[in-house]
Amino acid sequence: MPSSLILAEVSTPVAIIMLIGGVVVGGILMVLASRFLGMQSLTQARREAESILANARSEGETLRKQLELDARAEQASLREKFDKETEQTRAEIKEIERRLTKREDNLDRKLDALTDREKQIARTEDELRGRESKVQKRDAELDQLIEEHQAMLVKTRDEQKQELLRIANLSEDDARKQAIRAVELEAQEEAGQLIQRLTERAEDEARQKSLEITLNAIQRYASEHTAEATVSAIPIPSDDLKGRVIGREGRNIRAFEKATGVDVIVDDTPGVIVVSCFDPIRRAVASESLQKLIDDGRIHPTRIEEIVEQMGKEIQERVVKYGQDACIEAHVRGLNPRISEMMGRLYYRMSYGQNILRHSMEVAYLSQVIADQLGLDGELARRCGFLHDLGKAMDHEVEGGHPAIGMEFAKKHGETDEAVLNAIGGHHNDIPATTPYTPIIMAADAISGARPGARRETLEKYVRRLEQLEGIATDHDGVQQAYAIQAGREVRVIVDPDNIDDAKCSYIARDIAKRVSEEMTFPGEIKVTVLREMRTVEFAR
Repeated sequence: MPSSLILAEVSTPVAIIMLIGGVVVGGILMVLASRFLGMQSLTQARREAESILANARSEGETLRKQLELDARAEQASLREKFDKETEQTRAEIKEIERRLTKREDNLDRKLDALTDREKQIARTEDELRGRESKVQKRDAELDQLIEEHQAMLVKTRDEQKQELLRIANLSEDDARKQAIRAVELEAQEEAGQLIQRLTERAEDEARQKSLEITLNAIQRYASEHTAEATVSAIPIPSDDLKGRVIGREGRNIRAFEKATGVDVIVDDTPGVIVVSCFDPIRRAVASESLQKLIDDGRIHPTRIEEIVEQMGKEIQERVVKYGQDACIEAHVRGLNPRISEMMGRLYYRMSYGQNILRHSMEVAYLSQVIADQLGLDGELARRCGFLHDLGKAMDHEVEGGHPAIGMEFAKKHGETDEAVLNAIGGHHNDIPATTPYTPIIMAADAISGARPGARRETLEKYVRRLEQLEGIATDHDGVQQAYAIQAGREVRVIVDPDNIDDAKCSYIARDIAKRVSEEMTFPGEIKVTVLREMRTVEFAR
């Protein structure tokens, strides 16, 4: 056998054994390596687990601290909110306490006033009881005198009859008539003296009572002095704006005058532009529109129409609000909305610097005070006083005096009470007074207009205006006397009936009215009344 084959046969098992040994050793090594690696992985896993646990604990601690901080912040926010709400509640409670205290003070004042009123009523009742007892005593004395007189007549009847028959040689019937006539004359004389004494006493008491009521009404009402008049001068920052207001070839000013219905006067007066119009509402719309255009700076016809329309709506809303607020403040209920709106228009109407709306509210209050003192309906008197100048809101739109215009407007819009209508139409003596409330409104109107500070016109100007009015009236042939009455609202002219006939009276009245309109400046209108009285006297001899 060849040696190579022997070596091959011998080396094959050895190689197998070596291979197997190598495999076993490799497996053992792999097992050992895997165990070693597993131990290292376990150790690493344990370390990672401990690290994760430590991180979790750290994050948990951090989260716990953060939650604690958030909880504390939330608690502080809630406490602050609670403190604010508590402070607000305390403020509301203090305000309620203040209102309650104020109401309690008002109730105390009203209680004191009622107590004084009760004392006054008690004193009046005592006086009435005293007067009643005096009258009863006087009646008893008169009854006693009549009884004594009758007894004397009965006692001496026969003696008087015989004496009269003897002296006068009269029959029994004639003597009886003369005796009765003598008693009647004596009783009439005594009654006349008693009536005269009672009349004089009543006049003195009425004069004193009327003075007391008037002074009490003036004292209880305290209003502001002269209100600011509605001005027509619009201030401008520079005179350069005058050219922009006028516009190219005057197109802006023509568009403004056409849209507002006013006259815009741009002259050499520095710093102002004058707006002129007889309608106070249109003047107010124009003044505020022009002021807004000047402030805005964009002045052209389209913008002018837009601003005027906008301001017209705003002024109308203000008028409605002013009327409603005035009705609430004056405690006048149930007015037609049109009447309330017209009362709001009086906010823009002035008379000698006195705001007519405030004047109407003042007259309403004074009328109520006077009516309450006289035992009349104070609420009705307040309504009459509030509406008495209603016609002034439209007297520039309708012909006639404001009393007649106001009465007609009120009647047309739901006012049916005769007292209210007569007070509106007759507070300047244009129609006769049919209720006691009309003289009350006249007195309150005079008090409101004549109190110090109510109107801007000075005494000297007032006297000069009346003298000028009377001078125009007396500057006619045939005029004997002229008197300006009702604070210059009417002039009464007395003519010579021998030289002036009825036709000439009409001519004189028209001429006086024309001259007054041309030569004088006055609010509203002035009534001219020419009086001609023909008397024929004869003597019978």
